[in-house]
Amino acid sequence: MFSTVCVVGLGYIGLPTAAALATNGIDVIGVDVNPTTVELINAGRAPFVEPDLAVAVSGAVAMGRLRATGTPEPADAFIIAVPTPLQEDHTADLSYVRSAAAAVATVLKAGDLVILESTSPPGTTVELSRWLGKHRPDLTFPHEEGDAPDVRVAHCPERVLPGRTMIEIVTNDRVVGGVGVGCAERARALYEVFTKGECLLADATTAEMAKLGENAFRDVNIAFANELSMVCDHLGIDAGDVIALANRHPRVDILRPGPGVGGHCIAVDPWFIVGTAPRQSRLIRLAREVNDERPDYVLGEVVRTAGRFKDPAIACLGLAFKANIDDLRESPALHIVTQLAERQVGRLLVAEPHIRELPDSLARTGRAELVDVTTAVRDADVVVLLVDHDSFRGVHRTALRGKAVFDTRGFWR
Repeated sequence: MFSTVCVVGLGYIGLPTAAALATNGIDVIGVDVNPTTVELINAGRAPFVEPDLAVAVSGAVAMGRLRATGTPEPADAFIIAVPTPLQEDHTADLSYVRSAAAAVATVLKAGDLVILESTSPPGTTVELSRWLGKHRPDLTFPHEEGDAPDVRVAHCPERVLPGRTMIEIVTNDRVVGGVGVGCAERARALYEVFTKGECLLADATTAEMAKLGENAFRDVNIAFANELSMVCDHLGIDAGDVIALANRHPRVDILRPGPGVGGHCIAVDPWFIVGTAPRQSRLIRLAREVNDERPDYVLGEVVRTAGRFKDPAIACLGLAFKANIDDLRESPALHIVTQLAERQVGRLLVAEPHIRELPDSLARTGRAELVDVTTAVRDADVVVLLVDHDSFRGVHRTALRGKAVFDTRGFWR
């Protein structure tokens, strides 16, 4: 049914999807605007770190099933997996989706399928159908033709955990939302090529909202833990003790607080709900505000702690937005460390085992040095645990003696 698929956007979701299709017998054309990404993939190399991805890409390229290019080419199906970042007013920037639609439209033919994987505000997939229709008035699309268009359009949001993407892209259930039932069924047939989880059919707007609801749920629960932690700080008691005791209740499961929320999903997606229905999403907005403010709260606590020393050396452990990955997108840890550097709080010793050089935003301050965790802890007056990487578990408690320790993750409890 599908011999060739074109995947537009070869980032953290697009490339694993392309590799999963290619290793299951589909010829895949990967499209990306970054020439370096295209070059690396065609050489059989993954442009970012994700367990098992490099092997999948190398194998798919070696078999001749995957190749990358800068522009879309004719195919049976097109998967759009481009960014949908927040703008300054907390609305979604859909310019990448519009650009992808314009590029894909040039090579569409009757019988094709277009799937939007990018996490988007409710109604975006229907808009995608309209955008495609404006570019190709010679074809019919589901927003106007119902269930019998020339080109079918659907939404299938990703729901994977960074660090486990290649496992979960296969095993997790998928929500497949069509602009009409026929579109959903056609899209399900494509995902069943590589997905072992169940493909759950819905309309496109319901699928969009389900994805946003998943991440808003997690955001609200994280915000509760972070707010409870700040209340405990105000009372002078240990939040970890409070949470551990409360969680002994059989129906209570409070999360661990942290330095904030990062990444391309939880820190972004709830705002898409707020933008769509601001009066009906007061709790979601408040949770997002609590978590957005959390890094500055942690920053203030670190600055206060560092103020106890004349010329402090501060070990900052972790820059990624979550444990055991190299992804710095929307990272609260990176924000905190960058602010410490810009405020010239002290000498910063940064330990982030998943990167080889400091990001530009931090490097240009000239106030931070990337070192291994042993060196950072040994030479520091203040140790700030920002990310609970497994590799940090090797830090023995004796190495922390005599130092001011600020553990945002309850890592050393």
